[in-house]
Amino acid sequence: MKIITATAPARAALAGNPSDGYYGKTLSLAIHNFKARVVVYEWHQLEIIPPPSEGRVFASLDALAEDVGRNGYYGAIRLVKAALKKFHQYCEESKVELPAQNFSIRYETNVPRGVGLAGSSAIITATFRALMQFFAVPIPREIMANWILSVERDELRIQAGLQDRVAQVYEGLTLMDFDRAYMEEHGHGLYRPLDPLSLPPVYLAYQTSLAEPSDVVHNNLRARYDAGDVEVVGAMKELCSITDRAAEALTERKWTEFARAIDDNFEVRRAIMAIAPGHQRMVDAARRCGASANFAGSGGAIIGTCNGASYDDLRRELGELGCRVVIPQVQK
Repeated sequence: MKIITATAPARAALAGNPSDGYYGKTLSLAIHNFKARVVVYEWHQLEIIPPPSEGRVFASLDALAEDVGRNGYYGAIRLVKAALKKFHQYCEESKVELPAQNFSIRYETNVPRGVGLAGSSAIITATFRALMQFFAVPIPREIMANWILSVERDELRIQAGLQDRVAQVYEGLTLMDFDRAYMEEHGHGLYRPLDPLSLPPVYLAYQTSLAEPSDVVHNNLRARYDAGDVEVVGAMKELCSITDRAAEALTERKWTEFARAIDDNFEVRRAIMAIAPGHQRMVDAARRCGASANFAGSGGAIIGTCNGASYDDLRRELGELGCRVVIPQVQK
């Protein structure tokens, strides 16, 4: 019996976020401390098997209410179903004839939910990878990222950009340019893998009690951008410049400049978006230690350079806020 296992890591944005949805630029890192895992094997019917943690048993009614408030009613199974549908659509549009072979698909993830580490797209990416291997259907990486985005944006109506999917498809450290003219001509952005081992010491901190869906964070920003809000449009251009600065500093190993770009990214974001008090306290605590700090995604997790601060200092300061601090595991 054929059994296929595929994974996809979490991701953290170092610079440029959230300009990826607005023809901007980003620099993002795949974080292998956390990942989604999907297993596909031959079966007599198509069957989706959710993990035991997928909201079926609760300690109390209070626990159920808290889970629904944080994760909604449908869990990750909707991501897998939508990914299966989109993979089928890709094969139809690409004239790929799939064999008449049903399968069972299982999924699990340890990516902290709702803290901006791209847990949803990790599940979708791992599902695509498993199906591609199971049916021997190759999809170019730059095109694969587009289809993974379409799962959430088109099928599930979740506001999202390409950054997460590109970071998870390419893994490692990726510099992304979503220039509008280039994308309209080529159908995808310009993606440049960099060596993640060239990074200075970095940390990642997250607090699951601050979780909130990313579409809640981004919906108002999208409406303002589409309406031509001068402040928002200007901020997206500034985030592109910050990403260029970060990439140049990284290449030249100018760590002070690299850290400043990370900090500046957060300040630009704060100027156009409301920052939850708990999220601001995380950034402030990291900076008190001497580290730089920026949101890893939509909020609830931060990433930055240590700038001489020790991991023990960061764990102590951020631990008092209920955060977990980890050293990002990266792969070349």
